[in-house]
Amino acid sequence: MKIVSQNEELLRDALSSIPQPSSRTSLASCNKLIRFEDISAAAFKIQCGVQKTPCMYSRLSKQYGMDIYLKKEFLQYTGSVKERGVLYLLMSLPQDQQRKGVIVASDSNFSMAVAYHASELRIPVFVIVSTSTAPARVKMCRDYGAMVISYGTTAKDSQVHARRLAQENGYLYLEEEDSAVYLSGLGTVGLEMYEQVPKLDAVIFPAGGHCGLLAGSAAALKHLNPHISIIGVESESFPVLQQSLKAGHPTEDQACNNHHFYGDVSGVCFGSNSLQLTGKLVDKVVAVREEDILISMLRLLEYERATVDAEGAIGLAALVAGKLPELKGKRVAVVICSGNLELHLLQQCIAHALTLDNRVCRFSLVISDCPGDMSKLLEILAREEARVLDIKQERTFVTSELFTVEVICTVETRDKIHTAQLRNVLLERYPRTVWTER
Repeated sequence: MKIVSQNEELLRDALSSIPQPSSRTSLASCNKLIRFEDISAAAFKIQCGVQKTPCMYSRLSKQYGMDIYLKKEFLQYTGSVKERGVLYLLMSLPQDQQRKGVIVASDSNFSMAVAYHASELRIPVFVIVSTSTAPARVKMCRDYGAMVISYGTTAKDSQVHARRLAQENGYLYLEEEDSAVYLSGLGTVGLEMYEQVPKLDAVIFPAGGHCGLLAGSAAALKHLNPHISIIGVESESFPVLQQSLKAGHPTEDQACNNHHFYGDVSGVCFGSNSLQLTGKLVDKVVAVREEDILISMLRLLEYERATVDAEGAIGLAALVAGKLPELKGKRVAVVICSGNLELHLLQQCIAHALTLDNRVCRFSLVISDCPGDMSKLLEILAREEARVLDIKQERTFVTSELFTVEVICTVETRDKIHTAQLRNVLLERYPRTVWTER
């Protein structure tokens, strides 16, 4: 079925002046026009291989004063939206290349999607990772069916080794890129949201350097309804997309360290196709702080029972931070694109988010070392409905008068108001209370 509208001119203009693909990708980027028909064809072709994830009304809507719908792409088999682009890319390879196999060199969401879908399509797949890669990620790629090889101490070492193996054995070396095929696969997210939520006013996507999801979905949504506002969100620490748009070409943020917490959000801008589409079709790009991302992760865990990573939570973080006041009272969809966070990082993130949200606090005070004084403190905490998480007593190094004990206490409260209430009560009873500031 062919759907034609004048918005195709917008897509054509967006890609009219694309330069030749860079040497970063070994799969030659096809610079042909990304059309709505390409995205529709991708949706038809991959429908049996990926989940049609729900786009559900969120309980967070009342808290932020708008109708929020969450597109839960973290429910894909490998926990990432990247499956859509990867599956369409693999299905589009010539049969001869499918028989020879493919090779990737990272432990990213892209590589895990390649590992899984190549195995499902019976394409030989090799994943080269550095020796510093988390064991859980190595195990996951193996479980998906890939042959995983650890090589070198850095990502660059593993990439060089993967390229050498590809050249020697005829494998196709894949890395995330912005070919029309890959963008069309990612753009199917926009198609689904348009079907699932009528009368959308705005859609919020993760951005950063890897803005293929933003670009591809914007192409689909703007074709179907040019009045839908498309918004990208990236980290203040790595404003790669904003810098690239300002410069007019892909740039590399020197501060970018690609920490696992940020995932692909902190990656370098990987192509001119995505950048051109983003510049023409995206209405706004905003940046949020790390603190906003952490609180967004906490909100999704509490209200939606969704365990997501920074890339998955960054879209909602723009609403948490109040960066988009113009969306009050509107119907807004937010793409929750990824849920692959290592367990030790998850624990740290939630603990830090509770502190940022003024729901875990620490204080110290000095009481006399007499029977009953500790119980009086605990009675106050119980009366104020503060849950004690940890309590320590220091007698040896107390610098105040003799026969006193310093009590260091960590407690959990309901919210910021409850914390302030507890603080006032303790200062009234123990004027020398020292509150540990975050």
